[in-house]
Amino acid sequence: MESRSLRYFVAVAEELNFARAAERLGISAPPLSRAIRKLEADLGITLFERTTHSVALTPSGAVLLSEARIALDALQAAGRRAQRAADPSPKLVLAVKADGDAGLLEPLLARFAAEPEARPVTVRLSGWGEQVRLLREGEADAALLYGPFDQTGLDAEVVTVEPRLAALPVTHPLADRDDITLADLALPGVVPGDSHGLCRYLDLMMERHSIADLAQLLALVELGKLVTLLPESVTSRYPRPGVLYRTVPDAPPATLCIAWPQQSRSTATAALVRAATSLAPEPEAAA
Repeated sequence: MESRSLRYFVAVAEELNFARAAERLGISAPPLSRAIRKLEADLGITLFERTTHSVALTPSGAVLLSEARIALDALQAAGRRAQRAADPSPKLVLAVKADGDAGLLEPLLARFAAEPEARPVTVRLSGWGEQVRLLREGEADAALLYGPFDQTGLDAEVVTVEPRLAALPVTHPLADRDDITLADLALPGVVPGDSHGLCRYLDLMMERHSIADLAQLLALVELGKLVTLLPESVTSRYPRPGVLYRTVPDAPPATLCIAWPQQSRSTATAALVRAATSLAPEPEAAA
């Protein structure tokens, strides 16, 4: 399969309309339709169920869509990495969300600098959930991010695990209690041990309130618009007079990971991963 055929297929699969897909690709509909039929003939399968009123993916088409996106991302990333490798002074790019490093960014960079394979590091500050895209598209060599996240095409190691605390407005009915439970908070879909449910809740809150950064999130908490859970390292760095932080013993912990592309063969990236995983605190000895 050629990359052009895959791009054509992905456009149709995402639009489920040949006219819109053709407009998106900057071509006319007839050659696009012929290209899709040729791809189906080459593969010996049907990718789309077509009627006069609709276009739908077949099960085979759904599988190819998932795989094609990965393949096209990998091609794009390969080009970007090749361009970066041509830099006479190549740097390692580490993607990090502001305040999403558990306070470990500086010690990580210091420890990495002592590695024989070390090279200069450019820290790429990213937005919510942006690190995975930067890795897949070849714009970053590694990323620090909290799990869970889509690890397709990526490898990852845990750097540290920390508790999550509830962020409450000072007027909240639970404000006078030192310890509260998830049941007390009654956050929709958030239950003990389910980090995925917590991520879905956080994503919903971000979308519903059009939250772009942590400052906006805490301002909404202060105004009594929402309640959320934050990693302990974040709460320690962001005291606010109108926000209280309370321990929630049964809340899913915050797991900070370092991730990198599976196909990476960079010794410098490997050294950065070693430096990151060496920062994890030693487990306390049993009494």
